[in-house]
Amino acid sequence: MIRIIIAFIIFLCVMAISPFLIDEKGYILIAMGNTTIELTVLSAGIMLTLLFIALVISLKLVRGGLNFSFGTWNKLAFAGQRRGIANFNKGLAAYMLEDYSQAEELFAKSAIPSKRKQSAYLLAASASAKLDLNSNTNHYLALLDKETIKLKDVGLESVIVNIKLLMNQDKTETDAKARTLIDENHKQIGHDARLLALEIDLCIIEQRFTQAVHYLAAGRKEKTITDETVQAWERLAYFGSFNDSIKQHDSKALHDNWNGLSRKVKQREAVLFSYCKVLAENEITDPLNKLLVPLFKKSPSVDFLKKVRSLPIKQADELILIVQKQLHKNVHSGKWLSCLGHLALKSKQYSMAEKAFGSLIKLEDEEYGKQYDRQDLQALAYVHSQQGQYQSADSIWLKASTL
Repeated sequence: MIRIIIAFIIFLCVMAISPFLIDEKGYILIAMGNTTIELTVLSAGIMLTLLFIALVISLKLVRGGLNFSFGTWNKLAFAGQRRGIANFNKGLAAYMLEDYSQAEELFAKSAIPSKRKQSAYLLAASASAKLDLNSNTNHYLALLDKETIKLKDVGLESVIVNIKLLMNQDKTETDAKARTLIDENHKQIGHDARLLALEIDLCIIEQRFTQAVHYLAAGRKEKTITDETVQAWERLAYFGSFNDSIKQHDSKALHDNWNGLSRKVKQREAVLFSYCKVLAENEITDPLNKLLVPLFKKSPSVDFLKKVRSLPIKQADELILIVQKQLHKNVHSGKWLSCLGHLALKSKQYSMAEKAFGSLIKLEDEEYGKQYDRQDLQALAYVHSQQGQYQSADSIWLKASTL
């Protein structure tokens, strides 16, 4: 703009000076019908320059006015959306601060004006789920479902969150909806570990244990799934599978189920103890002893023996004999004294259990240190109560509660 003004100033100067240089003013004659306009070259140049300047100023004023009117309209038209976005952002802050009630309200309020319906309804459902408001959660998920139908490509992450919210409600109808969503995205299970994990969890909830066991092979290969999670799945899935075999069929079906597993899978503790638990609950003694006796002879770890004491073994004579042999080698072994006490308790040999737990507790005063835990004390208190020694039982219960 500055260059244009400078150019016209130079042009004006030339127009003003040139007539004097040539000693001739010069004339311009404009005839329109009976009207004639006579101008000198200088006056015509000045008028054109002034006209140009006026035109430039007018354009500036018009454009400024348009900008002002468009800016005003924009502020008025999008004020609601800006408030919606502000509420959405406040909702995020409230969610991060674990103020889920406020977060739910803000997300619900911001969904339509912010034009972020999918995210707002999903987060509102999550916030209400944190407050165990299942009716609200289902309401937002229903609104979310209406929105996702309109979209051609819904992110898998949104689907996964939706499935989790449905499963966390622990209701048959919501589990059915979760199943529908998983089945609709079934092709992604082999490519996304999160969806695979939800599939296994849902199979266990639905008691489809055979299908859960089928997916466990893929679950073990996923690096993002921890071994603790896999073991928890194995305990539930394999126990359910073994239990179904004997409940729906017979002990032969149970043995066939176990024998159908690979050697590597059988060696996994979660699988082994699931099978042993079903055998113990159904008092199938010989196969149970066949599995545990070799392991007892190898002097297993403390953790292994602690898992054994959770088995409801009612006929434990063969195992007790092996434990006693181990104690002959080391009478101060806390793990074997504990094991003996629990096996004797499960088989209702209360006198033997009392002696074993008594010896275990006495180890606290010797150089070996304290080798018992709360479960040992609770078992001893139960033994005392079964023998009518209620004062001793109360004393041990009190000691267990402070441990």
